[in-house]
Amino acid sequence: MKLVDTTLANILDFYNGKVTKSSEQGNVPIYGSNGIIGLTNRKLYKDAIILGRVGAYCGSVMRCKDEFWASDNTIVVKPKQDIANINYCYYLLKNLNLNNYAGGAAQPLITQTTLKQIKIKIPNIDEQKRIANILSAYDDLIDNNQKQIKLLEEAAMRLYKEWFVNLRFPGYENTKIVDGVPEGWEYKEVGSLISKTPRTKQVKKSEYNNSGEIPIIDQSREFIAGYTDDRETIVDLGVPVIVFGDHTRILKLINFPFAKGADGTQLIVSGVEEMPQHLLYCSLLNIDLSNYHYARHFKYLKASKIIVPTKNISEEFESIVEIYFKVIQILIDKIFLLQKSRDFLLPKLMNGEIEV
Repeated sequence: MKLVDTTLANILDFYNGKVTKSSEQGNVPIYGSNGIIGLTNRKLYKDAIILGRVGAYCGSVMRCKDEFWASDNTIVVKPKQDIANINYCYYLLKNLNLNNYAGGAAQPLITQTTLKQIKIKIPNIDEQKRIANILSAYDDLIDNNQKQIKLLEEAAMRLYKEWFVNLRFPGYENTKIVDGVPEGWEYKEVGSLISKTPRTKQVKKSEYNNSGEIPIIDQSREFIAGYTDDRETIVDLGVPVIVFGDHTRILKLINFPFAKGADGTQLIVSGVEEMPQHLLYCSLLNIDLSNYHYARHFKYLKASKIIVPTKNISEEFESIVEIYFKVIQILIDKIFLLQKSRDFLLPKLMNGEIEV
């Protein structure tokens, strides 16, 4: 496979994102440097690649095939017609580790000028399409597994709302309701229900790699943000761990040993028998954090009140949803393998080490 020397400026057109209003509503996604941050009724771009421009996720690479709005924390790129394939360019940019090109004293920053000067080697457009098709096949399977995970979590949440919001739990017909709460139940602050988790060594974003064995969990929307081989970073508390992104309001339930990214991610574990971990996770998902102050979400999360049922009800709920989450874990294991295989192939395909 013949590779041609060029620069990003010769294959991509660059555009700036624009400021958004926090009060906007609609069905068009707004992309920030860490994925979708809101919705609007305005449309700025369609079918393009979005790059994180500033902050902790400077150099992140995302793709949206539909219409979207890009915030001023991003740079949008599109391939020049007949020269570059958009799917190939997405993987090319992922492979470049753009965070390494960031400057800025106070916080990481990457500019169009810097990006345009990056030197690359690319094959002809037909080869680009073949390479992109191979890598896209992995991402399509990952996406299908993530959709199944979402459906299973939605099923767990439907049951949660039926029992703990609508109060149609087993035996509700014979349970006395006092001030809107079933007898024996009570509302408690989240902070009083969770236990302290031990501090572990955290992995800096600059130390993420794709060849390590320990998955890294942080505030990114990707389930696994990277890998490390530093065994001092392992978090294994013997129970599923709820991971909360203090800036992004992302909640994840992790049921395997992992490493924690050094980005303000909080770990949450139940500290009372009446609140098993899966029930706690569903309870936290039911809290609306949309109006909380950006930098102090965890403080408000701990101050939020959730309903705590009797032990027998919580155990019955746990016995049902535990099955959903076991299937979710099987799907996550599949995602592990697919991501590892894709990330192994990515640099080899881009560097021409593997013929397609």
